Amino acid sequence: MPSKKFNTAILIYYKTKDEIELIRKSNLLVSNTIAELAKLIKPGITTLQLDAIAETFIRDHGATPAFKGYRDFPFACCISVNDAVVHGFPTNDELQEGDVISIDTGATLQGYVGDSAYTFAIGDVSEDIQRLMRVTKESLYKGIQKAVVGNRIGDIAWAVQEHTEKKNGYGVVRELTGHGVGRSLHEDPEVPNYGRRGNGMKMLEGLVIAIEPMINMGAKEVYCADDAWTIKTSDGSVSAHYEHSIAVRKGKADILSSFTEIEKAEQENPYLFSGY
Repeated sequence: MPSKKFNTAILIYYKTKDEIELIRKSNLLVSNTIAELAKLIKPGITTLQLDAIAETFIRDHGATPAFKGYRDFPFACCISVNDAVVHGFPTNDELQEGDVISIDTGATLQGYVGDSAYTFAIGDVSEDIQRLMRVTKESLYKGIQKAVVGNRIGDIAWAVQEHTEKKNGYGVVRELTGHGVGRSLHEDPEVPNYGRRGNGMKMLEGLVIAIEPMINMGAKEVYCADDAWTIKTSDGSVSAHYEHSIAVRKGKADILSSFTEIEKAEQENPYLFSGY
């Protein structure tokens, strides 16, 4: 079992080296699941079809979909299109040329959870959308650079906000955050994408967190759709979302998920834009 320590009134589960390796296995399965979907995204396919493929892939690899049944969520993936930020319900609506689609999914393998997300664009999209996707992905890695022993959660938050909102003028969603991950999909601490350097809990060896910038092209405000899950931008602007699960280390964070196979599939799929 993970060790338990109380830290600033929240319960933090610090992971052992063996536990981190199990979490890595779960995350690599998630990465491969998203890569499998990236091969199939094209105009005419539905997000419900993609969800079914993801669930089969996860189960065929000896794991269970971590999202399905979590707080009664009925699908294996959150698939969010265009102005949907996160938690999008897969539907029978066909994807179209120009759509921006975020796929966020999780898997539980040997009792440990993997959680990652990636945003794709179908066909030719505007330079503004390309820039949003590029800057959001860059901000993820800038946040990861701060996830080292001795730094604070606010250092991650500041790095993401500085790059997306202050330097590029995008809206950083306030209501949703990254989080701890391990035996449960959502553990303490919360990992916001906005904040001040030097604030928040100090990060120690063995902390495992999911960092996930959710960045809107327009305003930062969002609302919840009628399905009680899908979060949308208040002004209808496009949103982008990337997520890695990482382990905090001395000097450099250890990224437990991977975009390598996802990016390869993205580049090889003629229906996906990969030049951003």
